[in-house]
Amino acid sequence: MSGTILSGNFDEVTTYNRDDLNSNLVHIGFGAFHRGHQAVYNDLTNQVSEEKWGICEINMFGSPALINGLQAQDNLFSVVETSKSEVKTRLVRTINESMHTPVDGIQRAIDKLVEPQVSIVSMTITEKGYCADPQSRKLDNTNPLIVHDLENSSTPQSAIGLICEALRIRKNKGLPPFSVMSCDNIPENGILTKNVVIEFASQLDESLGQWIESKVTFPSTMVDRIVPAMTEDQFEEVERQTGYRDPCGIVCEDFRQWVVEDNFVAGRPDWDKAGAMLVEDVLPYEEMKLRMLNGSHSFLAYNGSLAGYEYIYQCMEDEQLRKVTHKLMVEEQGRSLSPDLDVNLNEYADLLIERFSNPNVKHKTAQIAMDGSQKLPQRAIDPFLTLQQRSIESKVQPAIVAGWMHYLIQLQESNQEIYDPLADSFKEIIAAENKQNRANEFLNLEAVFGAHGKENNQFIDQVISKYNEINNDGIKSTIANLV
Repeated sequence: MSGTILSGNFDEVTTYNRDDLNSNLVHIGFGAFHRGHQAVYNDLTNQVSEEKWGICEINMFGSPALINGLQAQDNLFSVVETSKSEVKTRLVRTINESMHTPVDGIQRAIDKLVEPQVSIVSMTITEKGYCADPQSRKLDNTNPLIVHDLENSSTPQSAIGLICEALRIRKNKGLPPFSVMSCDNIPENGILTKNVVIEFASQLDESLGQWIESKVTFPSTMVDRIVPAMTEDQFEEVERQTGYRDPCGIVCEDFRQWVVEDNFVAGRPDWDKAGAMLVEDVLPYEEMKLRMLNGSHSFLAYNGSLAGYEYIYQCMEDEQLRKVTHKLMVEEQGRSLSPDLDVNLNEYADLLIERFSNPNVKHKTAQIAMDGSQKLPQRAIDPFLTLQQRSIESKVQPAIVAGWMHYLIQLQESNQEIYDPLADSFKEIIAAENKQNRANEFLNLEAVFGAHGKENNQFIDQVISKYNEINNDGIKSTIANLV
């Protein structure tokens, strides 16, 4: 490591006094996206707002190396923002403490959340971190983390259990509640978070569930910035641009957007001063982003990977894939949105294609492809069903699901790891002797498709048709036909 992070070369460094920071905000999940998105917004807000909000970072899983690296550089980290033609470096200074619970102990995290000044607990824990059934959007009581936490509520292993234990203590001590804010790509993420927290709390103590329902707020958010998982090449890029090899540094696109439901029980930072939108209803923006951006990302992750592309920008260099992706955005995902949405969807699609084409953002198709069982319902199935209700034919959406099936088969048959909560079920389907029935067996997975994979004949026929086309004619021919 060369020198210290403060000796790095940064284009933008905030100048507010970090001694003024308290941990008013606790964030669970110090991953790449949070570092490139919410933390940047908070740092910029502190620069222009009279009230300064510090962030305490909590990681509950994985290696301690990330938090160790952050602590070694006084909780500072670097962000490299890239467009096709420009690079800008930023030093983020808003974090004032951090912990890794497998090392520091869960009690330290509970104690932090109970501190009176904590007003917001936010999360980037991925879809599976909410321990919810993707179909019912209710708490999954069979999830091993939830089973443990219901039996051992004072030593939780899940983020949901941690939040409930802290709220229980605050209630018993007569302390004010905090707001719980999801920053994950989940439809109506505030409602989902509220549901699972209250369901969990009510199973422990009905009065706690009632207190949370009446006192705690769960603002929904829409988050948008392409922040790939870091690789060795990306860490080298951070060092090239800043002169410092930052183990917590990230490389991301220059675009960022944040739409937040303004529903906070104990105050919030002035994020709007840093460009965030504070609104009454996030849902129209959320659906637009989840379906047009994330749905298209999933289409490219599976089908682009089948076509041999490692990165999203490489998919955009394939003229056929580029055309089909734009078609998916405008003719299908866009037409599944609320007719009241006051956004030029053609311009939004053009912007997304431009962002996807940025060669300086090394977003791996394999990273986006992870946890497909948790993502497909909102990115592919829900928009298909909306179009079906509106009597609009879907041509590209079934290829998201069919591509996903073939992608899983390819992983298994090449002895690569399948990263998904339902990986064991997938392996069982792929290993079965009757290969002709694989698509139907995938569709029978109610955790992913609900009843639609067994009863919705139009959906079943279109997915199986695309599955067979990929199987018989190959992915490139299938993509060409979609154009």
